[in-house]
Amino acid sequence: MERAGPPRTLVLGMGNPILADDAVGVRLARAAGGAFGGRPDLTVVEECSVGGLEVLEVLQGYDRVVVLDAIRTRGGTPGDWYRFTAEALKETSNLRNVHDVNLATALALGRTLGMPVPPDCEIHVFAVEILDDLTFSERMTDALEAAWPRFSAEILAEVQGLVESEIPLPVQVRRGPWAPGR
Repeated sequence: MERAGPPRTLVLGMGNPILADDAVGVRLARAAGGAFGGRPDLTVVEECSVGGLEVLEVLQGYDRVVVLDAIRTRGGTPGDWYRFTAEALKETSNLRNVHDVNLATALALGRTLGMPVPPDCEIHVFAVEILDDLTFSERMTDALEAAWPRFSAEILAEVQGLVESEIPLPVQVRRGPWAPGR
Protein backbone atom coordinates (compact mmCIF):
# COMPACT_ATOMS: atom_id res chain seq x y z
CA MET A 1 0.00 0.00 0.00
CA GLU A 2 1.36 3.41 -0.93
CA ARG A 3 1.76 5.92 1.86
CA ALA A 4 0.30 9.40 1.24
CA GLY A 5 2.49 12.47 1.53
CA PRO A 6 6.16 13.16 0.88
CA PRO A 7 8.70 10.35 1.28
CA ARG A 8 10.13 9.84 4.75
CA THR A 9 13.85 10.50 4.50
CA LEU A 10 16.57 9.60 6.98
CA VAL A 11 19.91 11.42 6.90
CA LEU A 12 22.45 9.30 8.73
CA GLY A 13 25.83 10.60 9.87
CA MET A 14 28.20 7.66 10.22
CA GLY A 15 31.47 7.75 12.09
CA ASN A 16 33.17 8.57 15.33
CA PRO A 17 33.42 12.24 16.33
CA ILE A 18 36.64 11.69 18.29
CA LEU A 19 38.61 9.84 15.60
CA ALA A 20 39.95 12.72 13.50
CA ASP A 21 38.65 12.46 9.91
CA ASP A 22 36.19 9.66 10.77
CA ALA A 23 34.01 12.47 12.14
CA VAL A 24 33.27 13.82 8.66
CA GLY A 25 29.94 12.00 8.34
CA VAL A 26 28.84 13.24 11.76
CA ARG A 27 29.80 16.82 10.90
CA LEU A 28 27.98 16.64 7.58
CA ALA A 29 24.84 15.31 9.29
CA ARG A 30 24.96 18.15 11.84
CA ALA A 31 25.22 20.64 8.98
CA ALA A 32 22.32 18.94 7.17
CA GLY A 33 20.23 19.07 10.34
CA GLY A 34 20.92 22.77 10.65
CA ALA A 35 20.14 23.43 7.01
CA PHE A 36 17.07 21.22 6.53
CA GLY A 37 15.85 20.53 10.08
CA GLY A 38 12.23 21.08 10.99
CA ARG A 39 10.82 19.23 7.98
CA PRO A 40 8.20 16.71 9.11
CA ASP A 41 9.34 14.24 6.42
CA LEU A 42 13.01 14.34 7.48
CA THR A 43 14.85 12.68 10.34
CA VAL A 44 18.52 13.47 10.92
CA VAL A 45 20.60 11.11 13.02
CA GLU A 46 23.79 13.05 13.50
CA GLU A 47 25.89 10.29 14.99
CA CYS A 48 25.50 6.63 14.13
CA SER A 49 28.25 4.14 14.81
CA VAL A 50 26.34 0.86 14.44
CA GLY A 51 27.00 -1.49 11.59
CA GLY A 52 26.27 -5.02 10.53
CA LEU A 53 22.78 -6.24 11.25
CA GLU A 54 22.20 -3.49 13.84
CA VAL A 55 21.88 -0.86 11.12
CA LEU A 56 18.61 -2.46 9.96
CA GLU A 57 16.84 -1.16 13.06
CA VAL A 58 17.91 2.37 12.18
CA LEU A 59 16.78 2.15 8.52
CA GLN A 60 13.35 0.58 9.09
CA GLY A 61 10.30 2.54 8.02
CA TYR A 62 12.01 5.12 5.83
CA ASP A 63 11.38 5.55 2.09
CA ARG A 64 14.82 7.03 1.43
CA VAL A 65 18.11 7.04 3.32
CA VAL A 66 21.08 9.35 2.87
CA VAL A 67 24.29 7.97 4.40
CA LEU A 68 27.13 10.41 5.07
CA ASP A 69 30.40 8.63 5.77
CA ALA A 70 34.17 8.56 5.42
CA ILE A 71 36.15 6.46 2.95
CA ARG A 72 39.82 5.78 2.33
CA THR A 73 40.88 4.65 -1.11
CA ARG A 74 44.30 4.04 -2.54
CA GLY A 75 45.60 7.32 -3.95
CA GLY A 76 42.56 9.33 -2.81
CA THR A 77 42.79 13.02 -1.97
CA PRO A 78 41.26 14.20 1.32
CA GLY A 79 38.05 16.06 0.57
CA ASP A 80 37.24 14.27 -2.67
CA TRP A 81 33.85 12.66 -2.41
CA TYR A 82 31.84 9.96 -4.08
CA ARG A 83 28.11 9.44 -4.49
CA PHE A 84 26.54 6.08 -5.17
CA THR A 85 23.49 4.06 -4.21
CA ALA A 86 23.28 0.74 -2.40
CA GLU A 87 22.87 -0.84 -5.85
CA ALA A 88 26.66 -0.48 -6.20
CA LEU A 89 27.41 -2.44 -3.03
CA LYS A 90 28.38 -6.12 -2.93
CA GLU A 91 27.08 -8.59 -0.41
CA THR A 92 29.55 -10.10 2.06
CA SER A 93 31.08 -13.23 0.56
CA ASN A 94 32.82 -14.63 3.65
CA LEU A 95 31.21 -14.36 7.06
CA ARG A 96 33.15 -15.28 10.17
CA ASN A 97 30.72 -13.57 12.56
CA VAL A 98 27.74 -11.18 12.54
CA HIS A 99 30.07 -8.18 12.70
CA ASP A 100 31.36 -9.07 9.23
CA VAL A 101 27.96 -8.29 7.70
CA ASN A 102 28.21 -5.26 5.42
CA LEU A 103 25.36 -2.95 4.42
CA ALA A 104 24.44 -4.85 1.25
CA THR A 105 24.17 -8.16 3.12
CA ALA A 106 22.23 -6.60 5.99
CA LEU A 107 19.74 -5.07 3.53
CA ALA A 108 19.29 -8.35 1.66
CA LEU A 109 18.65 -10.20 4.91
CA GLY A 110 16.28 -7.52 6.16
CA ARG A 111 14.24 -7.71 2.96
CA THR A 112 14.17 -11.51 3.14
CA LEU A 113 12.78 -11.20 6.67
CA GLY A 114 10.15 -8.72 5.46
CA MET A 115 11.61 -5.66 7.18
CA PRO A 116 10.43 -2.31 5.75
CA VAL A 117 13.71 -0.92 4.43
CA PRO A 118 14.10 1.34 1.38
CA PRO A 119 15.01 -0.15 -2.00
CA ASP A 120 18.70 -0.03 -2.91
CA CYS A 121 18.04 2.75 -5.44
CA GLU A 122 16.80 4.97 -2.56
CA ILE A 123 19.80 4.43 -0.28
CA HIS A 124 22.22 7.18 -1.26
CA VAL A 125 25.78 7.11 0.07
CA PHE A 126 28.03 10.17 0.13
CA ALA A 127 31.56 9.08 1.06
CA VAL A 128 34.27 11.65 1.71
CA GLU A 129 37.89 10.72 1.15
CA ILE A 130 39.83 10.98 4.41
CA LEU A 131 43.41 10.77 5.57
CA ASP A 132 43.31 9.66 9.23
CA ASP A 133 40.67 7.67 11.08
CA LEU A 134 42.94 6.28 13.78
CA THR A 135 44.06 9.35 15.75
CA PHE A 136 42.00 10.38 18.75
CA SER A 137 41.08 13.97 18.02
CA GLU A 138 37.93 16.06 17.85
CA ARG A 139 39.51 17.95 14.95
CA MET A 140 39.86 16.61 11.44
CA THR A 141 43.25 16.70 9.74
CA ASP A 142 44.38 20.03 8.31
CA ALA A 143 43.91 18.74 4.75
CA LEU A 144 40.28 17.75 5.38
CA GLU A 145 39.51 20.92 7.36
CA ALA A 146 40.87 22.98 4.46
CA ALA A 147 38.65 21.13 1.98
CA TRP A 148 35.56 21.26 4.26
CA PRO A 149 34.00 24.48 2.86
CA ARG A 150 34.08 23.12 -0.69
CA PHE A 151 32.97 19.53 -0.22
CA SER A 152 30.42 20.22 2.50
CA ALA A 153 28.67 22.82 0.32
CA GLU A 154 28.67 20.44 -2.66
CA ILE A 155 27.35 17.48 -0.68
CA LEU A 156 24.71 19.51 1.15
CA ALA A 157 23.42 20.80 -2.20
CA GLU A 158 23.10 17.20 -3.43
CA VAL A 159 21.38 16.14 -0.18
CA GLN A 160 18.97 19.06 -0.45
CA GLY A 161 18.01 17.93 -3.94
CA LEU A 162 17.27 14.45 -2.59
CA VAL A 163 15.32 15.71 0.41
CA GLU A 164 13.15 17.92 -1.78
CA SER A 165 12.52 15.35 -4.52
CA GLU A 166 9.69 12.90 -4.79
CA ILE A 167 10.32 9.20 -5.10
CA PRO A 168 9.00 7.95 -8.43
CA LEU A 169 6.28 5.36 -8.09
CA PRO A 170 7.17 1.96 -9.49
CA VAL A 171 5.89 1.41 -13.01
CA GLN A 172 3.56 -1.53 -13.29
CA VAL A 173 3.48 -3.12 -16.71
CA ARG A 174 0.12 -4.65 -17.48
CA ARG A 175 -0.44 -6.99 -20.34
CA GLY A 176 -3.81 -7.69 -21.82
CA PRO A 177 -5.57 -8.15 -25.09
CA TRP A 178 -5.30 -4.41 -25.66
CA ALA A 179 -1.50 -4.29 -25.21
CA PRO A 180 0.61 -3.59 -28.30
CA GLY A 181 2.18 -6.67 -29.79
CA ARG A 182 -0.68 -8.99 -28.86
